[in-house]
Amino acid sequence: MHELAITEEILNLVLSEASRNNAAKVKDVKLVIGEMTGIVNESVAFYFNEISKGTIAEGAKLSFKRVPAAGKCRDCGHQFVVKDFIWACPDCGSLNIDITAGKELYLESLGVI
Repeated sequence: MHELAITEEILNLVLSEASRNNAAKVKDVKLVIGEMTGIVNESVAFYFNEISKGTIAEGAKLSFKRVPAAGKCRDCGHQFVVKDFIWACPDCGSLNIDITAGKELYLESLGVI
């Protein structure tokens, strides 16, 4: 259910940026979402379709770029993509890692006219 609040913020940002650029219509919205956010693309698309009605973003096409979870081992320096949410370094087995990707959530671009 957190997708509704997130989608409301996305729409606010989209409308703000569109207004700032004197756009008459938002045609497409490109979002980058990290795997660790737990955000479901289909839920965002559904809510966006519903809450954008009556705005210049109504009917805009949403596209999603998913970023997999990734880490870097502090002990051996190995960088890796996390598989099955196993947070141990696949090279040395250490649990001493930094998360380097997968928490992203941002508006990459807007297509406006």
